[in-house]
Amino acid sequence: MVSAAETPQQLRRERPRPPPPAVVEAELQWIFVEEELDQAPSILDGMPAEEERTLRRKGVNFILQVGMMLKLPQTTLSTAAVFFNRYLMRNSLKAKPGYKPLHHYQVAATSLFLATKVEENCRKMKELVVACVRVALKDPNKLVDEQTKDFWKWRDTILYSEDVVLESLCFDLNVESPYKTMYDMMKYYGVEHNKKLRNSAWAFLADSALTQMCLLFDSRTIAAASLYCGTRMADVALDEDDNKPWWEIQHVKLRDIRRACNLMADIYERTPDKDEETNKYSGLRTPDDGLDFGDTPRSMEGVQMTGQDSSQNQPTNGNATERGSEEGELDG
Repeated sequence: MVSAAETPQQLRRERPRPPPPAVVEAELQWIFVEEELDQAPSILDGMPAEEERTLRRKGVNFILQVGMMLKLPQTTLSTAAVFFNRYLMRNSLKAKPGYKPLHHYQVAATSLFLATKVEENCRKMKELVVACVRVALKDPNKLVDEQTKDFWKWRDTILYSEDVVLESLCFDLNVESPYKTMYDMMKYYGVEHNKKLRNSAWAFLADSALTQMCLLFDSRTIAAASLYCGTRMADVALDEDDNKPWWEIQHVKLRDIRRACNLMADIYERTPDKDEETNKYSGLRTPDDGLDFGDTPRSMEGVQMTGQDSSQNQPTNGNATERGSEEGELDG
């Protein structure tokens, strides 16, 4: 195993400081245990747990596809996914007498709209609306402008839903990005130029956005788990500092890192590569030091690291209606 080489500059490096207490407290307000995820509002209203997880995954896929059309950075898409998952811990997607929920695509589009402003990667409203319509209708070449009904429907929907989502989030829009934390950790150990390590860690973070990991672990733990994934894939060892292991230096609990890695390993092991071979990330599983974390949490079951739903990648055929498929429609 290759060891991260120490240079005189690294020997004089400043030790990472623990996250500010205010940041830790703010994140803990949105961290749940597995039992609480099984009691999400949609599930309590009678929606099957598998269907609720599927809608979450479709919503995040919607965010990713619209974000790619708008060429938004991954940090913005990650923030939008966090907003989306947090909203669904406060609101139901299942209709009932006297309550008409927002469509999961509406919530996803609004979450992305908020994330572009929070992360200061704003796009023109017209560009966002056009991208949302094209992704929702599964037609990337559809002509959309101010003269089309879908344009104004989506524009009004996003502007109306913005206040609804903000209230559900309690106007708490400060999200710590695991991408920045991960890169800072890499720089501390001087491995930021290791392409294999960097790409593996980045892939871990991108795949975790399709799960509810942001509701189970804080951003620093997710960043540390991605770094551990990268070191495993690149066969790199992180040096100790003052006889302390790297996770203590980074102010993260080893138990939480292992839990996060094993959750993703369960998903990778069920998701073969395109050539039907074992996923190269399936070897991510790590011993739990005798601690039994149980099987894959029910909130993570059924998740596949495809990056996008296959149904959303299919080209639109000539029989598509003006409103698109059922998933692409917004109830009037």
